[in-house]
Amino acid sequence: MGDDKNGEVAVVVVPFPAQGHLNPLLHLSRRISGHNIPVYFVGTATHVRQVTGRVQGCDPSTISNLHFHSFPTPPFENPTPDHSAPTSKFPTHMHPMIMATTSHFQQPLHELLSELSSRNHGRIAVIFDVLMSTVVKAVYQTLPNLECYCFQVTPASFIYSLFVEAAGKGVLPSDSAGIMNDVREMEGCFSHDFKQLLDLQRKARDFHVGNIYHTSRIIEAEYIDLLAKTRILGHDNHWALGPFIPVAEHEKHESKSGRSQCLIWLDNQPLNSVIFVSFGTTCSLSDEQIGELALGLERSEQRFLWSLRDADRGDVFDGGVRRAELPEGFEERVRERGFVVREWAPQLEILEHSATGGFLSHCGWNSCLESISKGVPVAAWPMNSDQPRNAVLLVKALKIGVEVRDWARRDQLVGATTVEEGVRRLMASAEGEEMRRRAAELADSLKQSFMEGGVGRREMDSFVAHITR
Repeated sequence: MGDDKNGEVAVVVVPFPAQGHLNPLLHLSRRISGHNIPVYFVGTATHVRQVTGRVQGCDPSTISNLHFHSFPTPPFENPTPDHSAPTSKFPTHMHPMIMATTSHFQQPLHELLSELSSRNHGRIAVIFDVLMSTVVKAVYQTLPNLECYCFQVTPASFIYSLFVEAAGKGVLPSDSAGIMNDVREMEGCFSHDFKQLLDLQRKARDFHVGNIYHTSRIIEAEYIDLLAKTRILGHDNHWALGPFIPVAEHEKHESKSGRSQCLIWLDNQPLNSVIFVSFGTTCSLSDEQIGELALGLERSEQRFLWSLRDADRGDVFDGGVRRAELPEGFEERVRERGFVVREWAPQLEILEHSATGGFLSHCGWNSCLESISKGVPVAAWPMNSDQPRNAVLLVKALKIGVEVRDWARRDQLVGATTVEEGVRRLMASAEGEEMRRRAAELADSLKQSFMEGGVGRREMDSFVAHITR
């Protein structure tokens, strides 16, 4: 390609259309744009609106080098989540949106890349979500100056364990990382249709020149090194650029105007006294399970902030949101120490609040990284996908969490007694205090890694140097 200058490089980011994928890629785009590199974030109008409307820690509209390229949202069925099981299984209600959106990505992506190529960019670096491999590969084959990088949205430990497990070998050779041998089986993690999508994307990934990980060497150095050493993903180029969330604290508001009511409530709670309860954007609980969770929180006698929302639908602006029922009189009985929020909750700000001392979580990787970054230990309640193995990483490897939901008993109701015991263990025991201490130390190490000379800063500098070489 010849020698390129910074000004001749453009970056195009191709996310998978789900909140847990959109959000980290938006923050990665923001970081890259800070190196005086134009970044184009591609998506349907619905999903661009979704990610920019929910983003925390920055205002994308103020970033001059960050450009959003929206294309019309194709029509698709927008079914409601399944609430029949005690804890919902894989979010199959998202399948129509996924199939419709990804099938319409190729043409607008090709048009954008063709336009950028005509502007005499010496190199166009395309960062694509691992689940968008087939779309990007089809475009890559038609344009001359693209250089593609695969964004791995799951942790390095999950990726490595999957490949080694598939090869029929022990998960990891070393004692320190070998704890992942305790991971539960993958049965129940994905739907049949989604397994087929994963397999299709895996077979298409033979054209990219490097991998970007949504993790940090501070958290997963051993796994990243093993992926590089074994060349499981087929390349020598590996960059752990995460976590893709703001690590520094938000600017404090002088006034309470404009702040969420749940944050104002947290302002009046003691240090590390509140457990935040949230199950992410794609998970739903049945009314029966919500009743058990509520009773467990009540019996624990601990302060809690509960984000009680239904799972996202494919189009989050299409209405039809279910309002889950709480046990009769529950909110009145716990009003002195509990707060239930039903709208979109500012999770990052909640986790960084001084009153928050624990997080009852589904262990989606974004939530894990936000919790780690803010020094908050986790009560693990995995639901699907990579979450059971993420829970093991937090509980057994990093030792900053307790298990609430046993994946081996995933089809059973999590009873109020189990919830009560898990919350008390995290929030009202010497063991929980030790976890908070370890979590705070890990958060500080992570923050330092982005300072001058830190490993996170070096990784980002290395990546920028590579795409602008």
